[in-house]
Amino acid sequence: MKAFYIDLSICNGCYCCQIGCKDEHVANDWTPYAKPQPDTGQFWIGINEYVRGQVPKVKVTYVPKLCHHCDDAPCIEQCQFKAIIKRQDGIVLIRPEDCTGCRLCQSACPHEAIFFNEDLMIAQKCTGCSHLIDNDPDWTVPRCVDQCPTEALQFGDQEDFQEFIAAAQLINPEAGTKSRVYYKNLPKKFIGGTLYDPDEKEVIIGAECALQDRDTGEVCTTETDNFGDFWFNDLEDDRTFSLTFKKDTDSLTLEEVTSEQDLSLGDIPMRLQQSKEG
Repeated sequence: MKAFYIDLSICNGCYCCQIGCKDEHVANDWTPYAKPQPDTGQFWIGINEYVRGQVPKVKVTYVPKLCHHCDDAPCIEQCQFKAIIKRQDGIVLIRPEDCTGCRLCQSACPHEAIFFNEDLMIAQKCTGCSHLIDNDPDWTVPRCVDQCPTEALQFGDQEDFQEFIAAAQLINPEAGTKSRVYYKNLPKKFIGGTLYDPDEKEVIIGAECALQDRDTGEVCTTETDNFGDFWFNDLEDDRTFSLTFKKDTDSLTLEEVTSEQDLSLGDIPMRLQQSKEG
C-alpha cells in the first residue's frame, strides 16, 4: 500500500511540489484519472505557512497539504454514484466520467482536500499522479515528490517506510479516517527570549536556563548563546512552567510561563553581581 511521507524539518517552502502539480494537471486531460485542473482556485497539493511566535523570536513552518487517501474515506461512503474508489495500492480516485457534481464528497471530507470545478461541474483532488505511475515505467512517484529538492516529500510502499511511520504523526487524527499521509516534525510550541545585563548593557552569554514543568516537575535545560538568546523547543501545549536563569552566583526566576502559544519573552533584564561590584 502506497502512502505519502512528509518531513517538515527539511521543507523550506519552495513551492516546487505545488508548481509541479499545476504543471502536470492544468490544461492536461488525463481521463479516466482526472480532467484538467483549473489554473486558479485549486491546489491538489498546497503549502500552508504558519508564522509562530512574536518579534523578534519568530519561526515559520511550511506544511504541505493534500488528499489524505484515507483507508476509511468518508467521501467514498457519501458518493451515491460510486464515482470515488480506493485502489489496491491505497490511492483514492474520483473518476471524472462518473462524477455527477453533487458535491456530497466535498462536504464529507474532514481534511478539506476536495475541490469543485465549476466549469466541468465535477469534484477533483490529488490523484497521486496515477496516470504516470500506471502507464510510464520511468515514473514511480507523483510529480510533487519528484519536484521536491530537499526530499521532504516522499512516496512509496509502507513497508519501506516503517522507521519513518514510527516517528510520524497524522494531521487531524481525530477525524478517524486512517490517513495515508504521514508527517514528521509537526511543529510544537516553543519559548524563547534574550537575557541581558541592564547595567552593563550587554547580553549575557552562557547563562544556564532551566524550564521546569509545574505539574510534572520535568526540567528542560539550555544555555544562552553568543547573542544572549535561548530557545526551548518541542513543548507540549498548554503547560505552565517556571523559568530560572543562573550565571555564576546570580539567578533570576520567572513564574507562570506558559506554552499556550509560541512565546517570545523578549529582552529579559538580569543584573549580575560582578557587574555591580565592577
